[in-house]
Amino acid sequence: MEKRTYLLVHGGSHGGWCWRDVAAYLRAAGHAAQTPTQTGLGERRHLLSPDITLETYVDDIANVIEAEELEDVFLVGHSFGGCAVVGVAERMPRRLRHLVFLDSLIPMSGKSIMSGFPPDVREARLAAADAFSGGLCTPVPPATNFGLSREHEGDATVDWVQRRLTPQPLKTYLTSLTLAHPVGNGVPATYIRCTDPLYDNVAPSAAFARAQPGWDYRELKTGHDAMISAPREPANMLLGIQAA
Repeated sequence: MEKRTYLLVHGGSHGGWCWRDVAAYLRAAGHAAQTPTQTGLGERRHLLSPDITLETYVDDIANVIEAEELEDVFLVGHSFGGCAVVGVAERMPRRLRHLVFLDSLIPMSGKSIMSGFPPDVREARLAAADAFSGGLCTPVPPATNFGLSREHEGDATVDWVQRRLTPQPLKTYLTSLTLAHPVGNGVPATYIRCTDPLYDNVAPSAAFARAQPGWDYRELKTGHDAMISAPREPANMLLGIQAA
């Protein structure tokens, strides 16, 4: 069996902790799985600062690949983690084997994530950040915003997620990446759309991915935080990807 290296990138307000169960499945199948936390979030919340941008998040993941001397990486981004995946593919495509976007955002060159929001949503997000932190970060959202429910996942799971969510650095919404190549930079890619319930924030990115020639598009009948609500399903999809 070929041993794969999976690098799992979390989404906004989350941390590497959210991949706990998916990583366990991948390791049990004989593969390596790393779950870094991006600057200012999770156990690295003490590093929160106004200097954190999308490029910081790309640095976080690129530096893991460099420091751990990783090759042939299956780079997986959930939600906001898709931004780092795109940025790393731009910088070091030869170190990557396959890109996986799990219900994720896909940034376009020169455009901030916030610029893609409807005007009312954008203004509400900015106002909330200003009231909460003077514009440093957005407040912690309810865990139920991510497709989790007390009815289906149970109080213990929802409370576990809520305790671990952290404020998101506002500049990550307002800054952009500059891409000299098409999104993905020629690395084979798979987009996995979570459909039950749908998470509207990533709908434009899912549509973009579905239209890309050569990309694999799949659907998973889970909520947005599939790695928490149904970890075996995304783990099996990752294991089943046929890499070039």
